[in-house]
Amino acid sequence: MRRAFGSVLAVDDISLVARPGEVTALVGPNGAGKTTLLLMLATLLVPDHGTIRIEGFDPVTQPAEVRARIGWMPDGFGTWDALTVREVLHTIGAAYRMGPAEARARTEAVLELLHLGDLADRRARVLSRGQKQRLGLARALLHDPSVLLLDEPASGLDPRSRIELRDVLRTMAADGKTVLVSSHILTELQEVADRAVIVARGRTTQDQTLDATELATTVGTWRITSLDADRLRQWLGERHVPWRAELAAVVVQVGGEEQAARLLADLVADGIRVIAFAPSHGALEAAYLAATEDRQ
Repeated sequence: MRRAFGSVLAVDDISLVARPGEVTALVGPNGAGKTTLLLMLATLLVPDHGTIRIEGFDPVTQPAEVRARIGWMPDGFGTWDALTVREVLHTIGAAYRMGPAEARARTEAVLELLHLGDLADRRARVLSRGQKQRLGLARALLHDPSVLLLDEPASGLDPRSRIELRDVLRTMAADGKTVLVSSHILTELQEVADRAVIVARGRTTQDQTLDATELATTVGTWRITSLDADRLRQWLGERHVPWRAELAAVVVQVGGEEQAARLLADLVADGIRVIAFAPSHGALEAAYLAATEDRQ
């Protein structure tokens, strides 16, 4: 897929498949083409080249069919400041041609799902950034779409709301919906996503499963902190385990979780007092850093 704005090539060659029943993370640095791609999927931009299909429908030639099936949450969106949260959702329901009774029922359902009930009668203009984000997600979910397109949905959310968002996305996937989410919060994406598509400079650079079984054999770096720092370094050197110092810890490279578990067991067995032993980067963070290491 390709899309340019004048001489600026925003999307050069991005290819991805987001599957029903999964949360697919779209990851990349600013300017990588993520938002442009989502706008094309949401029928709001026409690609210059390439094809898009959402449940078999073409956003270019069949936009009404696609819009009926997608829930679109942009990174920044306007709202009707004079309306209450409940009135905003009723208006969205009318835009989707819901009857009044259906719109009211769906409004109450998403208010409860996203813990917006206590804000339902507040006017949109008094909402905080995080509260508006929750309202934006409520708008996307109102018509019970089968495909969710979410651009930075956790932006501005407090920690509790982020946890609740993670639960909502997993529930949507468990219900068989397709969830495509773009975010910079990699640690949280790894907890919620089944697959990650990494893009840079308008191109797909990696498509990685986040299945725990496969991650168990993925080479990664682990940080070790010990009360016996000098002895730990000597121990690693004697066993030819490459390491580097990082603040008060050492960082080693191991070939997956099984090897890391054996290394920790050996350290403890030899009496080295380990007080922290954890991945230096999550698998998604490591893949992202590798894909963008040549960024200027």
